[in-house]
Amino acid sequence: MAFAAPSLKGRALRLLGQREHSRAELERKLAKYEEEPGTLARALDELAAKDFISEARVVESVLHQRAPRLGAMRVRQELVQKGIAPEAIAQAVAALQTTELERAHEVWRRRFAAPAQDAGGRAKQARFLLARGFAGAVVAKVLRHDLDE
Repeated sequence: MAFAAPSLKGRALRLLGQREHSRAELERKLAKYEEEPGTLARALDELAAKDFISEARVVESVLHQRAPRLGAMRVRQELVQKGIAPEAIAQAVAALQTTELERAHEVWRRRFAAPAQDAGGRAKQARFLLARGFAGAVVAKVLRHDLDE
């Protein structure tokens, strides 16, 4: 007994059931299944009209899951990769920058707990925080333990 392949809308709903996806992500993932030009766009338009696809929810999801462990630059990068509108990205990043120092300190504290004893150790700690997208000035303050702005 042969089963019919899921429709584009069915595939999109399955992806959306796993986590929030932006329209651009769904287009990228589902393009290979589109047999007739325009069917994917119509399916995604229907889902967007029914509010199954929401850019605001994608941004909220990324901020909720990633911001506690990453700096604003890395979160911005992830939102750009997801195809989020530049205005929404700017708004999200602006909100993150108000808590950047506290988040960076918490990430540092969980990983290292104690100040480095030498230049090599400080460099390792700085690379760790910079790789997670925290700004250089914030990293410098965390490593100096200068938490008063």
